[in-house]
Amino acid sequence: MTPARRMWHLAYALGRERMFSTRMLIMLPILLLFIPGMAWGFADPNLQLPADQLPETATETMFLASIGIVFAGTMAAVIIAHDGISRDRTSGVLEVRLSQPMPRWRQGIVLIFGHWSSIALPVTALLLASMFLVGYRSDMWIPLGDAVVYIVAAMLVLLWYTVFALLASSIAREQGSAIAFSIGLWFLFTLLWVLFTTLLAALNGVAVGDTQDQGYLIFEGRIDLLSPNGVYHHLLETRLDGVERGVSAFGAYAATILWTIVPLYFFQRRLNRLVP
Repeated sequence: MTPARRMWHLAYALGRERMFSTRMLIMLPILLLFIPGMAWGFADPNLQLPADQLPETATETMFLASIGIVFAGTMAAVIIAHDGISRDRTSGVLEVRLSQPMPRWRQGIVLIFGHWSSIALPVTALLLASMFLVGYRSDMWIPLGDAVVYIVAAMLVLLWYTVFALLASSIAREQGSAIAFSIGLWFLFTLLWVLFTTLLAALNGVAVGDTQDQGYLIFEGRIDLLSPNGVYHHLLETRLDGVERGVSAFGAYAATILWTIVPLYFFQRRLNRLVP
């Protein structure tokens, strides 16, 4: 078996183990509720929302339903991967693994791809089901190009949170610290980011009372480039008409590349220097 085939074989085995783990069985009902459930709800023709937020196309409906990825999908990625290294370090498996002849950069790919695929595959299936539900209930079918962007964007944000969790796991000496660090990052970007943005806007003299104020929307859009969730929404907004938050499509794509390369670099660097 060639080194590359061995690497992908190990990644597949790890992904399969995590996909059928107890924690995935616990997260699956939450994913069902947030991803297809949100899509089903927002596709209701009698949905009561402010007039400027009513979805007129399937793409807009799926954009509103993306909150399910932000809350449930990213949480699942963190829960699946938070002990990817700390558990092996505690049990002594990490020392044996790192002593193998496989280069550490290949072992890093095994850890990343294995954990990421275990959540990416179920979420992809749920996204496809969500698109079908939106089309079935609202009679509005999402275009193929929009569907591809929607799925790729979701896979990227899951990859980012997986790498964050693995990086936290490599830094922490015990599983408790690893989950605390990972959940802390999730809380920051998912629940506290709005408060952080509002505080910065107020300090910079931007009106924060009216969320429809164009100045605030542009400020918020630019600050969102510092958040994985914000970049995820910027990617989705490239497929929407009439959205102006101060970030061009090129800016969204450039931020996506940076959010993909930089965490991967730091994780591989950390793994190369890791002492069990």
